[in-house]
Amino acid sequence: MILATLCYIQHDNCTLMLHRVKKQNDIHAGKWNGLGGKFEAGETPEECVIREVREESGLTIREPKLVGLLMFPNFKGDDWYVFTFTAHEFVGEGELIDSNEGHLQWIPDAQVESLNLWESDHVFLPWIREGKFFSAKFVYEGDEMKGYEVVFHQTSLVE
Repeated sequence: MILATLCYIQHDNCTLMLHRVKKQNDIHAGKWNGLGGKFEAGETPEECVIREVREESGLTIREPKLVGLLMFPNFKGDDWYVFTFTAHEFVGEGELIDSNEGHLQWIPDAQVESLNLWESDHVFLPWIREGKFFSAKFVYEGDEMKGYEVVFHQTSLVE
């Protein structure tokens, strides 16, 4: 089982995306993704996403917002659990670093879904835009999505 994070950083009606074209044997080769990666021992999801975004972009995000949990059973041989965040505040608004995983680019929000994304991204990105909090399982065979299940949760702690 692999625990990971994914973050969509939004600023001035754009989302920072990573075009995965540099890393050898990358399971995401050629795809556009948000930023994130695997947990290190002892990290909370928030600590992981802040560290991963800083390592991949040079930006230090503040107050990342958990928007959902993605599960990918037996994806490329492993079960992946991905804590998904958005972030709107960050430090380091200057030049982005040269990521060793791909090319970083601010994409206008209206164009994000026209990129070469995983099929599942086309399903859950609208949930994020609509402010829905979700727990979803996406089933893939190879690179093809075979189906998904989702549960939407109320975000208020007051009943």
